[in-house]
Amino acid sequence: MRDNVKERIEELRKVISYHDYMYYVLDSPEISDEEYDRLMRELKDLERQYPEFITPDSPTQRVGGQPLKEFAEHQHTIPLLSLDDVFNEGELRDFDRRVKEAVGDTDYVLELKIDGLSVALQYDDGIFIRGATRGDGYTGEDVTQNLKTIRSIPLRLKEDVTLEVRGEVYMPKKYFAELNEAREEEGQPLFANPRNAAAGSLRQLDPAVTARRQLDIFVFNLQRVEGKAFKTHIEALEYLKDIGFKISPYLIHIKDVEEALGYIEEWREKRHQLPFEIDGMVLKVNDLAKRDVLGATARHYRWAIAYKFPAERQKAKVEDIIVQVGRTGAITPTAVLTPVRLAGTTVSRATLHNEDYIKEKDIRIGDTVLVQKAGDIIPEVVEVVKEERTGKEVPFVMPDRCPECGAKTVRIEGEAAVRCPNLNCPAQIRRGIIHFASRDAMNIEGLGPAIISQLIDNGLVKNIADIYYLKYEDLVKLERMGDKSANNLLTAIENSKKNGLDRLLFGLGIRYIGSKAAEVLSYWFKSMDGIMNAKQEDLVQVPEIGEKMAESVVAFFADDHNREMIERLKKAGVNMSSLEKASVSNKFDGMTFVLTGTLEKYTRAQATEIIEQNGGKVSSSVSKKTSYVLAGKDPGSKLDKARKLGVPVITEDEFEKMLSI
Repeated sequence: MRDNVKERIEELRKVISYHDYMYYVLDSPEISDEEYDRLMRELKDLERQYPEFITPDSPTQRVGGQPLKEFAEHQHTIPLLSLDDVFNEGELRDFDRRVKEAVGDTDYVLELKIDGLSVALQYDDGIFIRGATRGDGYTGEDVTQNLKTIRSIPLRLKEDVTLEVRGEVYMPKKYFAELNEAREEEGQPLFANPRNAAAGSLRQLDPAVTARRQLDIFVFNLQRVEGKAFKTHIEALEYLKDIGFKISPYLIHIKDVEEALGYIEEWREKRHQLPFEIDGMVLKVNDLAKRDVLGATARHYRWAIAYKFPAERQKAKVEDIIVQVGRTGAITPTAVLTPVRLAGTTVSRATLHNEDYIKEKDIRIGDTVLVQKAGDIIPEVVEVVKEERTGKEVPFVMPDRCPECGAKTVRIEGEAAVRCPNLNCPAQIRRGIIHFASRDAMNIEGLGPAIISQLIDNGLVKNIADIYYLKYEDLVKLERMGDKSANNLLTAIENSKKNGLDRLLFGLGIRYIGSKAAEVLSYWFKSMDGIMNAKQEDLVQVPEIGEKMAESVVAFFADDHNREMIERLKKAGVNMSSLEKASVSNKFDGMTFVLTGTLEKYTRAQATEIIEQNGGKVSSSVSKKTSYVLAGKDPGSKLDKARKLGVPVITEDEFEKMLSI
């Protein structure tokens, strides 16, 4: 039986790794997302039942382990040197002349200079064992756990070879824009460009955060390899591609600098069509023996040069400053500009981010400003050309009322964003309803974005409470909504009324209150009334609920529109109480546990469920109120704090003895 299980696990790993390669490296998927998810679920289930078969190269290990306290230093076996820069044709010809003087005529490889973060990846016998940032070229940081979350980095190569490669981790423009939009909604500082976003994401101490950032990589150099030899850079890259690495499809093999200059001019404008940002082109000697002759300085290679594109900025006049309400109520100021051509498109608007950004740069209506595109996507005002002021410019004042619904705006201390707290604000309704009906919230099957748009457009739904007052005769009039679909949707809506308080609370979309926080609040207060009437000082006493979360909950329920909506949900029969989990015993009644380190016999979720089923609670932080700290391998700072406070620390064996009593 065990042999069969092991064989099936190995088979699943090979199949999943193959489909990862087809999807993330070749961009040519062969199976549906549902089929892929089914294979991954089967592998996870088998590894959960047979943890002795888990290996570091398993696809399930891409996001694993506990958050780190800090990154360890890593000494590079081969220095990761930088490139010298040139900015015009003359300087590039000078580089070509120096190369010819040293090694004679040579061919080159021209590559895009991707704006990201350089890393080294090490493999032993085909298994990914370590990855590190460039750092100063000689010493970087070990970010292996985070690099494992990047799906285009193979955990096992197609050959059992020992080697080291260098690559550029980057964030595609699409995900950079989405990340900054989300951070702006949350009132967090924005990343200036995709390079900063990639660097910040790769240096997260929690790999789960990195995994959500959608990073990618192009491998661009073979640093060293055992048992093989290559004559050219192109030959080495083709080999790396064959064994599973993602190589840039845009590299060009050219015969001389004249050809290079032609391609550089072509890419100067075409670069804006790329899905990632580049800031130039890299010219490299193709012959590896000639590279050895050319060598390097202490800081950069003599066999390669970076041709940098100039930053593209244009002057424009700020004709007006308007505000827009985002899906979470954030009110964002936007500059209306005289149209200018920038990065391949015509720009007539630019984000001003928030009130503080405008004050810091002293941007006024009527100003002449310099505009650029962050990540070649988001037009933004860089600075004011103050010498062109006439004295007629008008300072901007942020409105104290929401421009969409008239609700009094709020600005939470320590945040940059001004917000509309009214959940019924028209600008927030559609996105709010989509979230409310989603699987992790009220899970109303059949109530997707297209149907929601129709309901709103036909005036049938103005807020989430209206969902529970929909009638059959309203639904069958909608496009592509037949008798069966209408009845199925009404049944799903009716079934959702039975959900627990945690799902409802999460579905309301209160800022900072995710599914876990909603579950904690539901467990603690038991009813919606209890949460609605709780004061900030009551909320911060709840484990895992911090000051910002408490302040957000209080602000949400202080709004009359939101309280009226809750009343309508109550009248419709939506459950307002927590659903008690089935109890096994009350052995841990009144006890609070904190988990730390890697548990061998349980996952975190399993240990939490066992504690809660036996009447206990699980907290994420150690305090004097903590009853026990359950410690596994490599416990973190929670263990030190427990000892300092005199909180009992127990092992898994001791935990099981407590359960058996």
